[in-house]
Amino acid sequence: MSEDVTGMASAGANIAGGVLTNAPEVPRPLVKRRKARSVDGALIWIAENALLLALGVLFIVPVVFVIFTSFMSPAQALTSDLIPHSLDWQNYSHIFNDVPVLTWFGNSALYAVLATAFMLISSVPAGYVLAKIRFRGANAIFYAIVIAMLLPPQVTAVPVYVLWTQLHLTGTLWPLILPNLLGDAFSVFLLRQFFLTIPSDFANAARIDGCSEWAVLWRVMIPMARPGIAAAGIFMFFQSWNDYYGPLLYASENQAAWPVSYGLATFRGIHGTDWASTMALTVIVMLPVVVVFYFAQKAFVEGIALSGVKG
Repeated sequence: MSEDVTGMASAGANIAGGVLTNAPEVPRPLVKRRKARSVDGALIWIAENALLLALGVLFIVPVVFVIFTSFMSPAQALTSDLIPHSLDWQNYSHIFNDVPVLTWFGNSALYAVLATAFMLISSVPAGYVLAKIRFRGANAIFYAIVIAMLLPPQVTAVPVYVLWTQLHLTGTLWPLILPNLLGDAFSVFLLRQFFLTIPSDFANAARIDGCSEWAVLWRVMIPMARPGIAAAGIFMFFQSWNDYYGPLLYASENQAAWPVSYGLATFRGIHGTDWASTMALTVIVMLPVVVVFYFAQKAFVEGIALSGVKG
């Protein structure tokens, strides 16, 4: 009889809010030990990654400051406040209503997309040839490409500008787009290093099966080199999107050809201390770059990690 009463009491103790639970209650000392271990693990992880966390905060804080300032009123933006009192969307409406930002975006998209496409058309075959085809003078060409990477663009600015003036293409973005049909030194170098990581046995097997060099490149090498090609393409896209010196040199005289980089600099010079509107335009300009990198970061990191394994 006493055993039945004890069993009923135990069953009643396992009922909470009308729900029968069969799991025994975990002793409090064991729960405390688990919490202590989790806290210790978190502290150890923070200690091991302290430098990375500090660098992350160092990079994130300016971006957060720009976003917060873009939602401030023009008067509050001139104060020492770091957080907006209320979300002021008038800065963004002012940008889209009074500034030709859509035209700037269209010009930047045209510049970045065509420059990237032309670069890939010319630089991928060049990188493949320098990596996988042996011929006299290959090393000399490679060293010339490395020297071209180190050559400042200001050195060739005057003669190249005279050339495009004679072709009547100044005042447009074409002097910045068309040269990519002849290849980009950094992209050729990056792609050559990536092609070196691919074993030559695949290309030799394709040649034995009767493939030409173009077929080997298109059917074998390009599918295997997608991470490196993606990395080179992202580099060129970002470089073209953020380019300021080139549009300043060739397109500054024609407002209809301004990209977002030059438009942002001009807007900042005209509006002086209107920091709220300037930061709003900055956020709008940054957004496409962040979106592109978010979706392409895996291929970008993989391409950078694998490039340069062989010299």
